[in-house]
Amino acid sequence: MITVYGPVVDNQTRCKHYHGQKDIIAIKFKCCHKYYPCYQCHEECENHKIATWEKDEFDKLAILCGVCKTELTIDQYLNTNQCLNCKFPFNEGCQKHYHLYFDYEVNRKR
Repeated sequence: MITVYGPVVDNQTRCKHYHGQKDIIAIKFKCCHKYYPCYQCHEECENHKIATWEKDEFDKLAILCGVCKTELTIDQYLNTNQCLNCKFPFNEGCQKHYHLYFDYEVNRKR
């Protein structure tokens, strides 16, 4: 079983900051290798800066679907809008925060 850290409010990885219907992923942070629902959860619980995943690391399992508990690689996550296993849709608004987690070009198509 994978532990999701931070102020999680349900068993699908929603947190006190993001708890909409589609807020169902947790991200493994490169800096501490812990899953958190969002950057704000990480900031509240850790005393180090967030390190972003580099492009050559996008093959790493670092995204957890809160619905079915499937882990996705960063590349898989960046190239879909739903879980590849259970097909539950991801929140499109998460794209606004990609630069906090990944060495990501804003223009890149999802």
